[in-house]
Amino acid sequence: MKFDISFRDYDSKARVGTLTTDHGPVETPFFMPVGTAGAVKALHVEELRNDVKAQIMLSNTYHLYLRPGVDIISRAGGLHKFNGWDKPILTDSGGYQIYSLGDIRKFTDNGVVFQSHIDGSKHVFTPEKAIDVQRALGADIIMAFDECTPYPCDLAYAKKSMKRTHHWLSRCVDHFHQTHCPHGYLQSLFPIVQGSVYPALREESARFVSGFDSPGYAIGGLSVGEPTSLMYEMTAQVCDILPDEKPRYLMGVGTPANILESISLGIDMFDCVIPTRNGRNGMLFTRNGIINIKNEKWKDDFSPLEAEGEVFADIQYNKAFLRHMFISREILASMIATIHNLGFYIWLMKEAREQISKGTFSAWKSKMVVQLMKRL
Repeated sequence: MKFDISFRDYDSKARVGTLTTDHGPVETPFFMPVGTAGAVKALHVEELRNDVKAQIMLSNTYHLYLRPGVDIISRAGGLHKFNGWDKPILTDSGGYQIYSLGDIRKFTDNGVVFQSHIDGSKHVFTPEKAIDVQRALGADIIMAFDECTPYPCDLAYAKKSMKRTHHWLSRCVDHFHQTHCPHGYLQSLFPIVQGSVYPALREESARFVSGFDSPGYAIGGLSVGEPTSLMYEMTAQVCDILPDEKPRYLMGVGTPANILESISLGIDMFDCVIPTRNGRNGMLFTRNGIINIKNEKWKDDFSPLEAEGEVFADIQYNKAFLRHMFISREILASMIATIHNLGFYIWLMKEAREQISKGTFSAWKSKMVVQLMKRL
């Protein structure tokens, strides 16, 4: 994988670059639609490519490992052949999903023992197993196995968890270099910075992972319930330590305002379920603010979902029709809202890249952060 920075915003840490993988280039900063089980909910691959105009997608190791199973996807030729998406894919390691299982998982220094949320069957994930599974899935970018700390958590637990993540990282890197992708192309392994909201731990973790000559680096354990100000503080601190010439990935973030603020701190890569999950529940993001399309006020509003500028699909639906679809519980409602919200997020990243390139990002960002989060 190659990463080239082409423009920098001199009023912030924002930058524009190109990340090149064996499945093509991706312009940074970028947003990855979340395809948990190998597909973005309510979207065809062609809609993701042509309407949403996504450059890259994310899939989930934990979910794909349980169903349909790694062997099936590997025999299909990897996830790209299995789901028909021929652009880059990133898979997470499953660490966050296993952490989310609560009392049906147990962390040890060797790995994690957990029960499937599907049928209760028992499984073990080790750093080596996480690499093997992601090798077989064949994503272009794969993540090191880590332990995500909850918020709040005390300093002692956060430190123990961080040390465990560092130990697992060393094992992931060793196993990564001893294996290969069975599908004939190159994969890149990203370490993950942990440390909860403790500045000393975040510094230690950022310096530790920077010691590995990795193609890129991720920041985990944020957007788990901590105040937004703490998320920005930790992100800024870590970005100042991680290698400047490598891409930085802030995992699981977030709202449009979160993303723009984090770009200004030096983040290049984002993913989050907010645009898809919220869309399926009737929340639409627009250039002028947020719409709850189920509200009575849109019942006879025949104006388009996006009042001006670029549309996010071949057909521009009006607010009254989409509200009718939601109230009638039609499947089409989720499809339209998902295309719209993901299209908006992808547009927002494209606009951010243009503003950085023109040297106007900081002023534009300050205006947009306020505008985008208004309730309409």
